[in-house]
Amino acid sequence: MHVQEWLETVPAVSIYLLVGVVIGLESLGIPLPGEIILVSSALLASQHGEVDPVVLGACASAGAIIGDSIGYAIGRKGGRPMLAWLGGKFPKHFGAPQIAMAERSFEKWGVWAVFFGRFVALLRIFAGPLAGVLRMPYWKFLIANVLGGIVWAGGTTAVVYSVGVVAEAWLKRFSWLGLLAAVLIGLVSMLVLKNRAKKAAEQGGHAAAPAEPDAVAATD
Repeated sequence: MHVQEWLETVPAVSIYLLVGVVIGLESLGIPLPGEIILVSSALLASQHGEVDPVVLGACASAGAIIGDSIGYAIGRKGGRPMLAWLGGKFPKHFGAPQIAMAERSFEKWGVWAVFFGRFVALLRIFAGPLAGVLRMPYWKFLIANVLGGIVWAGGTTAVVYSVGVVAEAWLKRFSWLGLLAAVLIGLVSMLVLKNRAKKAAEQGGHAAAPAEPDAVAATD
């Protein structure tokens, strides 16, 4: 069953909780399809009045912020052994190459890696725990975490909901092609921002690569 079809069978309160919990766990460091759940729920809100997009966006933002904060606390306490443990459990997400790339991004961009990490799947999982491991000052992390969570979760909800409302009007006049085209426009607008953030992180990683031994020595 498709995600959206399944969401249509559950009450609105359950959708709010599901979105908040899944995004929270993803932000904490557990690889889950938070973005897929959020996009599907926002599209559902545009088609069914029972789901309030404002409440949905608020729950998504809260889950993102709380999950990242818990991940930060775990990373700060667990340190690098925790990353090694996660690498054993989720090698595709927390393998040595992924950790190295994320560390270079943090070394280059600092708090901006936390903010823009929201728009990149890999960094979204890493942001909280890695910021804690690298001992980023919590007040800096908190500002980037809150702003990034609101912009990503609230912005995604608003864009998908708006596109869905327009698509619903098109659907009455034309066909399912109108719905598909409208949804694609909304997704493309989000992907553009995500790709820019990813390229910036990768460029920052390449630029910071020569300084990596010094960073490791300083950490030790």
